[in-house]
Amino acid sequence: MSLDAVDYKGFPADKSKTGGWVPATLILGIEIVERLSTMGIAVNLVTYLGGTMHLASSNSANIVTDFMGTSFLLCLLGGFLADSFLGRYKTIALFALIQTLGTGMLTVATTLPQLRPPPCNLNCQPANGFQMGILYLALYLIALGTGGLKSSVSVFGTDQFDEKDDKEKAQMTYFFNRFFFFISLGTLTAVTVLVYIQDEVGRIWAYGVCSLSMFIAIIIFLLGSKRYRYKKSAGSPIVHIFQVIVAAIRKRKLDLPYDAAMLYESTSTPEASRIQHTQEFRILDKAAIVTEGDFEEHASCSAPNPWKLSSVTRVEEVKMMAKLLPIWATTIIFWTTYAQMITFSVEQASTMERTIGNFQIPAGSLTVFFVAAILITLALYDRIIMPLWKKWKGKPGFTNLQRIAIGLVLSVIGMAAAALAEQKRLTVAKSVGRNTSTLPISVFLLIPQFFFVGSGEAFIYTGQLDFFITQSPKGMKTMSTGLFLTTLSLGFFISSFLVSVIKKATKTNATAQGWLADNINYGRLDLFYWLLAALGVINFAIYLNSATWYKPRKPKSPIPNGYGAQDKC
Repeated sequence: MSLDAVDYKGFPADKSKTGGWVPATLILGIEIVERLSTMGIAVNLVTYLGGTMHLASSNSANIVTDFMGTSFLLCLLGGFLADSFLGRYKTIALFALIQTLGTGMLTVATTLPQLRPPPCNLNCQPANGFQMGILYLALYLIALGTGGLKSSVSVFGTDQFDEKDDKEKAQMTYFFNRFFFFISLGTLTAVTVLVYIQDEVGRIWAYGVCSLSMFIAIIIFLLGSKRYRYKKSAGSPIVHIFQVIVAAIRKRKLDLPYDAAMLYESTSTPEASRIQHTQEFRILDKAAIVTEGDFEEHASCSAPNPWKLSSVTRVEEVKMMAKLLPIWATTIIFWTTYAQMITFSVEQASTMERTIGNFQIPAGSLTVFFVAAILITLALYDRIIMPLWKKWKGKPGFTNLQRIAIGLVLSVIGMAAAALAEQKRLTVAKSVGRNTSTLPISVFLLIPQFFFVGSGEAFIYTGQLDFFITQSPKGMKTMSTGLFLTTLSLGFFISSFLVSVIKKATKTNATAQGWLADNINYGRLDLFYWLLAALGVINFAIYLNSATWYKPRKPKSPIPNGYGAQDKC
């Protein structure tokens, strides 16, 4: 029996009948299809906005990054609902249905002629407000669905394994390693098959495939209901965090006791679930000082008012979340770099020679090299680097912080490679004419930037996911996953912000195009890439300082401290 998990009837979960690899695979399936849909739309959306909706390149790029940023920002909403009200299972099912509705609406929006401007003749007429409104509604329904289910999928997958069982703990580690590999296969299918269907067959068929795939994935997910293990919600972690902060502010003028054992610890908290007191953020310890009026009398018992008194364990949970923030902040810039791979890099590809024999590679499919880099890196890490590292250091691979560091370094190299490739492309554009639709330069010149950033994602995504789940409190894992995914969100939003600022700052007069011109052949995209590389170097220095300061969570030991009080009702 699993003591901290229940089956679909609410009884303690029987390990022989619930959990394990089969249910985890069903959960993984819905994430693969989500990635197929989201990336299949995102990587080729910029070409639709520019070619069909007749929007400027910078506006098209910002629409894509705002869409992706909102998708990941809404992970916080999904995590809050999962932890507070719905649970992870219902949250995944509900928001997967919302995403299916969004992809269905996008299919309609890109099919009906009334919902797009007429083709260009002498002048290109951009899409009107109504046409863009329908498109936005479809995109942001997809964003809502993606954000809602994404924060719960990986955590619900790990719920199927018991961390206290050595065999299942090893299986959970294996699940983490394979999780990103298989969702990358979904991305690979999106940037090859789906992008080709969009360009050569029609978007109605591509987006229809997305809708149908998600609908089938939902049915398969629901069929596994009896096999899942469900973890009981401990309430909203956001409310718990605010309760600690409010209680600490109320008692900010009190002196801390000389002995941490005098701080309050709830007797209703099992010994095994308590967290040992630490010396960081001692201002928060004041929330655990017992004062008159902290307890409220009920019919047959007294219980602490959580807005006045918090237990040591609850305070330590908040400290654990606070310690994650420096690492969280210094990983955002990677995703700003990543955003360029599905926006400006695709625009670069659309101006270059992309034919192999009689076949023309769709510009959006250049991201296949990006995904290939992820898959190759994960395979090399799993089969070569991990065994060698274990023989040399006695550890099964790099730590999560080391993987994040490698990802950050590779992203800087990727931006430098992108800047050099763009300098070469602009030289060719200048020599043959900037209005030339297809420049006589091979699109394969862009492979290094896709490869370095893709390889960086393989390290940083798995490192972040592992870090935020393993280093967060047990009751806040869904929220911490949402916190991790907000780094992606903010990375996209920062990209939109930088694009807007750079476009305005470098356009010195009405005739000057600036760095980010509507036609990139007239701009200086290379300087924008060099700027991102420089920001990456500065950010990496800050990250190293944050990673050195961070002390990993230690295994629990018996806790002698904690002023107990009769607070059971």
